[in-house]
Amino acid sequence: MAGNLPNGSSWFARPVSSNIRSLFAGVPGDLAAQPELIERLAAQGAMRVERIVSRGHVSPPGFWYDQVESEWVLLVTGRARLYIENQGMVELAPGDHLTIPPHVRHRVEWTDPDADTVWVAVFY
Repeated sequence: MAGNLPNGSSWFARPVSSNIRSLFAGVPGDLAAQPELIERLAAQGAMRVERIVSRGHVSPPGFWYDQVESEWVLLVTGRARLYIENQGMVELAPGDHLTIPPHVRHRVEWTDPDADTVWVAVFY
């Protein structure tokens, strides 16, 4: 399937960037036996984008995230449950996203132990 750019050139003719990477590459096979994988994908000023990969990972007992910045999170694959203080349990499926304002305490209660749960998180 051919595509054309506004200048009339084909998008197939564009050079492939060496910066292209897959969200799904580089995940260890034994991830469940390790801490969840957190990788910074981009950052500028006070904004950063992270890939987080969980496989059965949860927040430690009594631990709460209480961040100074806003967090927008997108669940790409897998399934997860977050507990957000004063709101309750939130279940996420692929394609679901939400914004967590600064200082809204939250924790990861469950991620699928049998499949990679891939998140994209934007902190700003």
